[in-house]
Amino acid sequence: MTDTSTSTPTAELSAAGVSIWLDDLSRERIKSEGLQKLIAEKNVVGVTTNPTIFASALAKGEAYDEQVAELAKAGTGVTDAVFDITTSDVAYACDIFKPIYDSTAGFDGRVSIEVEPGFAHDAAKTIAQAKSLFAQVDKENVLIKIPATVEGLEAITATIAEGISVNVTLIFSLDRYRAVINAYLTGLEQAKAAGKDISKIHSVASFFVSRVDTEIDKRLEAIGTDEAKALKSKAGVANAQLAYQVYEQSFATERATGLLAAGANKQRPLWASTGVKDPNVLDTTYVVELVAADVVNTMPEKTLDATFDHGVIAGDTITGSYDAANKVMDAVAAQGISYDEVTALLEKEGVEKFIVSWNELLDTVTAALESAK
Repeated sequence: MTDTSTSTPTAELSAAGVSIWLDDLSRERIKSEGLQKLIAEKNVVGVTTNPTIFASALAKGEAYDEQVAELAKAGTGVTDAVFDITTSDVAYACDIFKPIYDSTAGFDGRVSIEVEPGFAHDAAKTIAQAKSLFAQVDKENVLIKIPATVEGLEAITATIAEGISVNVTLIFSLDRYRAVINAYLTGLEQAKAAGKDISKIHSVASFFVSRVDTEIDKRLEAIGTDEAKALKSKAGVANAQLAYQVYEQSFATERATGLLAAGANKQRPLWASTGVKDPNVLDTTYVVELVAADVVNTMPEKTLDATFDHGVIAGDTITGSYDAANKVMDAVAAQGISYDEVTALLEKEGVEKFIVSWNELLDTVTAALESAK
């Protein structure tokens, strides 16, 4: 189990109400017991994956050779092989996290797996694959990742209505986040009407942080004035802080509180894209500046290590920040930078990047299957 003392920054972070999830998974990490070590030593209580993570895992090491050889011998097609490999890793990780899942009543001990990114604008295919992935992993602590595209909203509702827990990914704007919460609540209402036990349904909403800074900072740099440059690396945190305000407001409504009273769970905000890209910015910024109760922070291992090593956890850094955060976003807008344009671009690029990674994953597995024959 996780160390509950407050002797390390990650333990302090956990004590402040932040669930630390690792944004990485590989067969090597599972077999070497590296994952168990992070649970024991660095307060990790969950894992997120995406096509980029799996493409990287399969491209190196020999941990997958045995399974690839079996799949090649069976004549398994490349897409099925990819899902066999990735769902195996996720199922293994689910078993490792099961004690945490049990002890936290399903809030943590979660492992996420994403639907095929090429389905991001096809609700029907996303829904079908969400059900298929849930069945294939066959572990109740799995979370199915669905992107927060307009079409994804319909898929989120339908998947939640089926009683399947969801990690909504690629959220950049506050308006889309509100729509995601609405999709979740609608799914809960449908599940409740169908007689499902809504207390078993969980969800997190993955709100991206560093990518917002990367895009806005590029535009501020192009403007080039001292006033513009003074705003660099501030929008990502401010945007996320305002997302937490949306979370607080949305789950205080009569609609939400009625569902909560009936046993439903809040859809927790998850800070994603928390690795710092700018070398001039402290490497723990997207962790220490985003501390509040009931949030998840999914970190690449580099960010987790930095937080464990020198993170300064000063308690809640979100509640009470909303006026200042609004001023930052207003100042960015005053520079002529369109928030709507930035967030729409980031969603489009986010989907495209995952499609590229998915294709790399297919190519890697294709080559591995060929060489195993």
